[in-house]
Amino acid sequence: MSEPSTPWPHAPTHLLAEGGTFFVTASTLDHVQHFRGPARLRVLHRGLLTVARDFGWRLEAWSVFSNHYHFVAHSPPEATEATSLTAMLKILHVKTSGWLNRLDKAPERRVWFNYRDTRLTHQRSYLARLNYVHQNPVKHGLVPVANQYPWGSAAWFERTASPAQVKSIYRFKTDKVVVSDGFEPSLDW
Repeated sequence: MSEPSTPWPHAPTHLLAEGGTFFVTASTLDHVQHFRGPARLRVLHRGLLTVARDFGWRLEAWSVFSNHYHFVAHSPPEATEATSLTAMLKILHVKTSGWLNRLDKAPERRVWFNYRDTRLTHQRSYLARLNYVHQNPVKHGLVPVANQYPWGSAAWFERTASPAQVKSIYRFKTDKVVVSDGFEPSLDW
């Protein structure tokens, strides 16, 4: 008798056969605070923005922390699928872990665990997750107002979107957004 094809629960199945808008969360192995402090956060933040640009992913919201990150992004418009997400995050994780391991003199240390992606197909879900990602630094107690967190997108969003768009997105409730986000990042940023 053949085994049922159940996905391994610790390695999420990435359903990237279609392009679209995705909500992504990635964390460090065992939630270790590898990116604690401004210098390390700056490298991870810059790395995420750079690989997204290089792979043609259009970021709409992001938050980068000492032990995880979230973002909402659209897959490249010319691609019919979103398979480049895996390659993009692999490059981000390889480069940031290599830099970090050289800095800490910890060769071969595994820094990243995995990532979870959700293709957003309903407008309300999409808008709620945009707000969730923008407000995530507040949720984690890092800042009283999201636009004060330098490694997130809230300040950029408030500068580039119309006041009506900002007000509209920030009104979306996030209490029903189901995200595995018990990561408790370092308050030292």
